[in-house]
Amino acid sequence: MRYLVRERLFSIGDDSWVTDERGDKVFLVDGKALRLRETFELKDAAGAVLATIRKKFLAFTDTMEIEHDGAVAATVRRALFSPLRHRAVIDIPGRGELEAVGNIFDKDFEIRDGHQVVAQVSRSWFRIRDTYGVDVAPGENDALIVCIAICLDRLHHDTEREH
Repeated sequence: MRYLVRERLFSIGDDSWVTDERGDKVFLVDGKALRLRETFELKDAAGAVLATIRKKFLAFTDTMEIEHDGAVAATVRRALFSPLRHRAVIDIPGRGELEAVGNIFDKDFEIRDGHQVVAQVSRSWFRIRDTYGVDVAPGENDALIVCIAICLDRLHHDTEREH
């Protein structure tokens, strides 16, 4: 399934719909205002919270956590050192480590579990400005993969702001 995500959708208090390739609204990214740290909720079309995304404070590298039912479902962080390519690491309890490899800054990368591609992210699939596509492999948790892509977008946005 391919999803269309608005790039840099993270302004506190802003909401944005993630649509499928037919244009149907699938997930709502809800920016929660009045929180001490950046917090976003991913909701289904009916409004039920599927995951909460929070920027982690006091981490050695830029890190975001994805929570589901009060437990950490994934931790997304930029790799400490990756001289030849952009790289991020995703820790998923019970599954292990995934990595995002490619041009994360330009939204053209893969999320891999070893050598198996679990998702591809690209802005080249769409002509709509400030958007990118997330193509999730069959059998994967679509909501979790969309959350990971959103975290990577946010981490990149924070890095751009620092420079």
